[in-house]
Amino acid sequence: MQLNADFTRRAVVHAAGLNWVASPMKDVERRMLDRIGGEVARATSIVRYAPRSQFSRHTHGGGEEFLVLEGVFQDEHGDYSAGTYVRNPPGTAHTPRSDRGCTIFVKLWQFDPADRSSLSLDTGELAYYADPARPGVELAELFRDKNEVVTLERWRAGAEVPLPSPAGLELLVLEGGFTEEGERFDYQSWLRLPSGASARASAGPTGCRVWAKRGHLARPPMACRIAG
Repeated sequence: MQLNADFTRRAVVHAAGLNWVASPMKDVERRMLDRIGGEVARATSIVRYAPRSQFSRHTHGGGEEFLVLEGVFQDEHGDYSAGTYVRNPPGTAHTPRSDRGCTIFVKLWQFDPADRSSLSLDTGELAYYADPARPGVELAELFRDKNEVVTLERWRAGAEVPLPSPAGLELLVLEGGFTEEGERFDYQSWLRLPSGASARASAGPTGCRVWAKRGHLARPPMACRIAG
């Protein structure tokens, strides 16, 4: 499958309006944002676990990054409530489940192959700081390395927010909303801008909170491999 697989072009998905699509595991469904491959894929998705659902144990050959949007995600390493940001680097394995149900935003096969940094972060404990380059914007940093920067951003109501994208940018709306190129972005709306793009967003009347990732689209997509 190829979905929004041309990383030289702007891509938009208003995921909250999509139907849920069944996964190979009963009671685990997804909304696909971008994808290259079949069940082993370079993929960005929103995934919903029904209460008492479980996915089979698997190894992350290309790494896994996720943010819990709703409910409590669980595996043998712990319980991750809404707002938890997790990075499972290449080579890690787990058996995900949710006793009470949950929804997560997840990215697969998008790590640097040499990255071995694990991370589990309660974003509710983070301090935000003003972005000196963009009035009306506050940031909380989730992760940074030589290839990418991942943040949460709070945009003040009515703020005009530049979206420079020298090495690629992704945004996912977590609260509130914004408009960009005349298009409205609300909860679970996703925007991907290619390297070298430039855009401007206008925060809505209640402001906006987004997950943002920069820098990662300067590298070509990793080829997925099925572990033998």
